[in-house]
Amino acid sequence: MVRYDVYIRGSGIVGKTLALALARAGLGVALQRAPGRPAGQDVRAYALSARSVALLRSVKAWDALPPDAATPVYDMHIEGDAPGHQLLPGVLEFSAWEQQLGELAWIVDAQALEDALAQLVRFQPHVSEVDAPIEAALTAICEGKASAAREALGVEWVRHPYGHTAIAARLASDRPHNGVARQWFRSPDVLALLPFDRPDAGRSYGLVWSLPEARAQELMALDEAGFMQALQEATGDAAGALALRSERAAWPLAIARASRCSGEGWVLLGDAAHVVHPLAGQGLNLGLADVDVLARVLREREPWRPVGDAKLLRRYERTRAAPTWAMGQLTDGLLHLFAASAPAVRELRNRGLGLVNHLSPVKRWLTRRALDS
Repeated sequence: MVRYDVYIRGSGIVGKTLALALARAGLGVALQRAPGRPAGQDVRAYALSARSVALLRSVKAWDALPPDAATPVYDMHIEGDAPGHQLLPGVLEFSAWEQQLGELAWIVDAQALEDALAQLVRFQPHVSEVDAPIEAALTAICEGKASAAREALGVEWVRHPYGHTAIAARLASDRPHNGVARQWFRSPDVLALLPFDRPDAGRSYGLVWSLPEARAQELMALDEAGFMQALQEATGDAAGALALRSERAAWPLAIARASRCSGEGWVLLGDAAHVVHPLAGQGLNLGLADVDVLARVLREREPWRPVGDAKLLRRYERTRAAPTWAMGQLTDGLLHLFAASAPAVRELRNRGLGLVNHLSPVKRWLTRRALDS
């Protein structure tokens, strides 16, 4: 009987990337076989940081992507919900050129990344795909926010619903996006347009629109013309005339966190460990950073220490605790700040955007934190 070092529960992007990273470290990996692909188009697009791209490069997944599956973001334009002061307008802009970077981030097609990782897993000799749980020194749980394995371990899952729903879709514009990502904070909505090269090269966007549940239900019930009219009113002329190029998808939003992320023979990663609001686009980046740290901890362990050792896994948990908590608090704080309707708060937050826009050191610090997330 083959004995594996690590069994990975969950075969999404985090699980597959972990399998490839651990295999490159010489560990024997069993990966839960992915279920069949659900019907319909996957409209998700992820914003990936430089750290995430570096990890994907290290496991050869980045180079396996189709040319139009990853789009660089050169600039980001953020607008508040009031004009602010004439000297401090409610606008915040980030530029790769200003920060002396090649790009601020990459927008990646979710299905293309899944497919590239699946192909690499299939031909990795140190990874075996299995249909049923098997015995291993370490079980890595990457099966998402509704993890049954986490529940079976008795780990407390602290979840606070926002009462908001995210709507995602693919759009096309009548003008080039030029690598500019756009985001609007329109109390209580948060709307983002992510530049994309699918399906219309240089003129596509990925939409992520966070709204109160009742309003989201109304928009999802509209026909295409009604939905696009509402979206065009929300974005104005900033991104040009927009057209729907996909189905619409929707899911409820919450902030959640596991009370602990490791123990003897088990560890939590990705959405099984923490969930944040998508307004900063950091959910997958946090999960891939989990992979990066766990792979390093296992790779650098003492020769005599087994991979499932609780003290070893605590190194991973301690390293990831502060960054994941901080990102959760940041996104939660921003959401509540821009949801407040008091006129004084509204004026203050929009002036705050304008103030930060004039403070180059602060913008540089924020950019570096996002790149290293």
